[in-house]
Amino acid sequence: MNLLYCSEEYESQVIGHNMPQTATALASWVKAIQKALEKAGVDSQPLLEQAGLDIQALSNPDARYSLKQTANLWKLAVQKTQDSCFGLKVASQVNQNTFHVLGHSLITSTTLKEMFLRIIRYFRVVTDIPELEFYGQGNNHYFVIHVPDEVQPESIDAFISVFIRSSRALQGSVFSPLRIELRRSEPEDLETFQSILKAPIVFNAPKDMIVFDTATIEQPLEGANPTLTQEYDEIINRYLARFDKENILARVKVKLIEKLSTGDFQQQDVAKSLGLSIRSLQRKLSAENTSYSELLDQTRHELALSYIKNSSHNITEIAYILGFTDVSSFTRAFRRWTDLSPIHYREKYLACS
Repeated sequence: MNLLYCSEEYESQVIGHNMPQTATALASWVKAIQKALEKAGVDSQPLLEQAGLDIQALSNPDARYSLKQTANLWKLAVQKTQDSCFGLKVASQVNQNTFHVLGHSLITSTTLKEMFLRIIRYFRVVTDIPELEFYGQGNNHYFVIHVPDEVQPESIDAFISVFIRSSRALQGSVFSPLRIELRRSEPEDLETFQSILKAPIVFNAPKDMIVFDTATIEQPLEGANPTLTQEYDEIINRYLARFDKENILARVKVKLIEKLSTGDFQQQDVAKSLGLSIRSLQRKLSAENTSYSELLDQTRHELALSYIKNSSHNITEIAYILGFTDVSSFTRAFRRWTDLSPIHYREKYLACS
């Protein structure tokens, strides 16, 4: 069975090439660190205060802390606990709500490959501190984490563990990557590392990375729900547009999602709805190395793949929702994106679901 069509069509994606100086992380991530400290018998409040964190913000699901503050807390927590496996302990305190709406979106993915592609695309919801990379090469897929120098290695341990735990929650407890590579030195408590991660680990590696067998992460997942995925992704795009008003790409995509089915998605209509002139919008998009037509095509492509997996929408309805004048125009565009007709793509997808 060819599983290519069970996953998204982007074979290589990277997020955060130019890491912002104002990088932040959700307060819920800090809450996981706090819980791990308390479980270790450490009073967390003095450490949070010493790290410069506003403790009251922990009760706000939308609150965010700066890179400097979170890096300070990680350093203080590791020093206080003297636990070389503290990052893994933090990962055990992470739940679906820690990742905001993204956590709910991930569990509806059709494959683990799709889940990691969604992490790449939307992880800014959780934090824009790491630069994430996911690509296929040969029979394997590689998930790479790049972080600033001030980030503690234990935080990388936590990220790695969270992603593997998420994979096992969706595909089964026996799931294991081919190997894990970490830049950090071998921990004192190697046995705990091995018992939790349950995969070959290479320390003192050039990169922090998880290596997967492509065929394994392309296996269909029982909990897949394309309808919910589509709804969650729309919520995520609205959140990102609100969270970062300077993120012109997210703002335009949200407007396109709103306007495609109405037919009012011409460049002048979208520019006006954003309070911009066409020239200003063009300039902002050019600064992001894209154009309105490219962003329109990308948005339609992403939505088309999402809608086509939902059998409650027929092809004519999808063409209308995406703002095409007729089904033949939609079919031509879909063939350009996937080399398949919408009907053939849906048949392939349903066959491997």
